[in-house]
Amino acid sequence: MSKISAFRPGLKTVFRASTVAGLAAVMLATGIPARVTESFAEAVSVQAPQVASFADVVQAVSPAVVSVRVQSDIKPANDESNFSFNFGGRGFDELPDDHPLKRFFREFGGPDQFHGDRGPDRRFGDRGPGRKPHLRPTAQGSGFFISEDGYIVTNNHVVNDGSAFTVVMNDGTELDAKLVGKDSRTDLAVLKVDEKDKRKFTYVSFADDSQIRVGDWVVAVGNPFGLGGTVTAGIISARGRDIGSGPYDDYLQVDAAVNRGNSGGPTFNLNGQVVGINTAIFSPSGGNVGIAFAIPASVAKGVVADLMKDGKVDRGWLGVQIQPVSRDIADSLGLADAAGALVVEPQADSPGAKAGIKKGDVITALDGDPIKDPRDLARRVADIAPGKKVDLSVWRDGKAQTIPVEIGTLAGEQIQAATSTDQAAPEQESSEQALADLGISVTPGDDGLTVTTVDPDSDASDRGLKEGDRITSVNNQVVKSADEVIKVIEGARKDGRSKALFQIETKDGSRFLALPIDQG
Repeated sequence: MSKISAFRPGLKTVFRASTVAGLAAVMLATGIPARVTESFAEAVSVQAPQVASFADVVQAVSPAVVSVRVQSDIKPANDESNFSFNFGGRGFDELPDDHPLKRFFREFGGPDQFHGDRGPDRRFGDRGPGRKPHLRPTAQGSGFFISEDGYIVTNNHVVNDGSAFTVVMNDGTELDAKLVGKDSRTDLAVLKVDEKDKRKFTYVSFADDSQIRVGDWVVAVGNPFGLGGTVTAGIISARGRDIGSGPYDDYLQVDAAVNRGNSGGPTFNLNGQVVGINTAIFSPSGGNVGIAFAIPASVAKGVVADLMKDGKVDRGWLGVQIQPVSRDIADSLGLADAAGALVVEPQADSPGAKAGIKKGDVITALDGDPIKDPRDLARRVADIAPGKKVDLSVWRDGKAQTIPVEIGTLAGEQIQAATSTDQAAPEQESSEQALADLGISVTPGDDGLTVTTVDPDSDASDRGLKEGDRITSVNNQVVKSADEVIKVIEGARKDGRSKALFQIETKDGSRFLALPIDQG
């Protein structure tokens, strides 16, 4: 701001800068002496701190990220060459002659416009046999090029049940694509741009996510709510998240804003490598609340390679139903650590059953590497090539032993887990003693002991045992009478164990339950 001071005897006047030119002219004309002092206000400018910018990363990776549009063949409820009408459970011909709908159709054209000898009205499309696909948009998501020749990675749930696929590049170019393969167990799918397009595409690669740490910066790029090319940033909030979506859950949790439409899109590190594929969010409202889950690159890399090669994923299969080993179960079996996978039931003719694995075994290691829990076993078996022989370390009857197993092939959509139970119920519906001190009573039968009463204040009740449950074994020994139960428990007491392991059969399947035993 400029300031001018004019001096006359005994007078000081200050004028605004906007009148400088006019005042100067007046003072020159009148001979008034003047002194002009100039000072200027400057725009605020602060030296920016050295904070990482994502602009270089975004500029480099954006051409590789696409929006995915899915169309499905929507079939009418009555997929016949003739349309049919139903009014309140009655056909058109059953309506009375004075019915408003009959009057309407008489005046404006009745149902014979749509069916009858003349066939379907072509204005409404031929829905009859041999009809052309009736495609309608059903889903949209995100994806990214993983090779220069047009292979695209996205989520299975984005393309599932789709009949036609279109990818939209960041410059707005739309390209037709075909489905190469999909894998529901990891929620991954691969598309391929139409072979007619011979261009080379900008693509990205998977990172070594073993180097990713909680707190590292990440950038998510995708198509939320149809807004293609949207970029958000955040950090890795956690690793190894199990959200109950399948047997191979091992998600990265990120706090970058991820919303509907981001599914299948990449999460990048600051080197422009894909560390995860966005697939799910936790949200009470359906929108972003800062909790998103991405399939880690270590899981996606092998699955995507298999899908690109064969259109399917070959996984190893052991064929046993398993559940976690709790502290109580470990105590009942004499195990030092509550780790490994407790075998509930080997599947008939499975590799595990053929190798001699039995119900009640605890699988503690695979080829010498300790097994943390059932999901750890499921993931590791799935990664083994079918036909390979491995050694399983098993805890049975209070002793460790090794069982060689030839890994089988997991069929297409056969079972929910490679070795597995999806969500093994934590110690519920198990077993009991035939004694009142355990709070239960039982009735013997050919297939075990049926629980007839359960004391609501007992440990058995607290652990989920119910009337009608059937006890088939205690500490892996088949029992058919209360005396046999007591005999097994006495043996456990002599071995210094404080709990006994009951196997319970219910309408929902078989489970193990560890119950405290009276040391009397």
